[in-house]
Amino acid sequence: MKIIKSFDSQFAEVVQLIKKARFNALRSVNRELIGLYWQVVCYISDRVEKEKWGKGVVDKLAVYLRKILPDSTGYSTQNLWRMKQFYEAYSKYPKLSTLLRELGWSSHLHILSKSKTIEEKEFYIRLAAKERYSVRELERQIDSGYYERAMISKKKVLPALTQIQRDAVDVFKDTYVLDFLNLPEIHSETDLQKSIVTNLRNFILEFGKDFTFVGQEYRLQVGKNDYFVDLLFFHRGLRCLVMIELKIDDFKPEYLGKLNFYLEALDRKVKKSKENPSVGIILCKSKDDEVVKYALSRSLSPAMVSEYKTKLIPKKVLKKKLHEYYLLGESVKDKGK
Repeated sequence: MKIIKSFDSQFAEVVQLIKKARFNALRSVNRELIGLYWQVVCYISDRVEKEKWGKGVVDKLAVYLRKILPDSTGYSTQNLWRMKQFYEAYSKYPKLSTLLRELGWSSHLHILSKSKTIEEKEFYIRLAAKERYSVRELERQIDSGYYERAMISKKKVLPALTQIQRDAVDVFKDTYVLDFLNLPEIHSETDLQKSIVTNLRNFILEFGKDFTFVGQEYRLQVGKNDYFVDLLFFHRGLRCLVMIELKIDDFKPEYLGKLNFYLEALDRKVKKSKENPSVGIILCKSKDDEVVKYALSRSLSPAMVSEYKTKLIPKKVLKKKLHEYYLLGESVKDKGK
């Protein structure tokens, strides 16, 4: 072990090169496999439509392929029909053809089985490709209603934040699901903070992989006093510091004053010259949207108030909430005509 550790600094770059090559090789295999599946199922779909192939013919094809190509896997009757479902879901959307090859087949199967609209499917395909999710990570995001939460959040991000960070609408969410923290119903802010740091990998997965952890209880000295930011991150895409203030109760307007003070201190004392203005999130257990709207209406700071949930939110609840926001948006449009 001592010998290995002594070479860590010297050989780390070689290790990274090998890992990168392995990743690129795997991605290349995925691209070829998805491309092959697409061609095979295009042929099958054409025969189903023109020659009325039914399940019996596809069964025979599966048996034939296993006999002729015994080393090839993935050509069972069930998987051939899944390929057909895959083709029918995306064949009318050529703009997705290149993107489809970025994901493995198992990831595609999860998206196909757990999302309904093409908008939702495209969202998860783009998200998984961007964040390089494993199958398990992707499954967790779908089960947590990531799409619904992201769509609801887009309708709530205020101008003060998007004027400074135009991409913020795609980064921050109105509700975060922290079920992996295993917190009891009654817990303290210290419990919440410690559990987040202990489960940092999952926390960053929920927030987004572009977040890099800077520190907890991050000290800011202003005048003769010390102040402490609960959690401090850096977002690579937005190129800015992101501070998170944790609250275990309902949002209160006075929380915003403290957040603004911390943001000003971060920008003056910590932010580097080439970085963008810092962003602040008040992460509370619950909030009244109208109170939040009033509190933030005159704020010029890039701030957001989000909720955290310690248990998965039923997707039916999220879908209903998203539908209500769509209806509200249509109502506002009609009134404006």
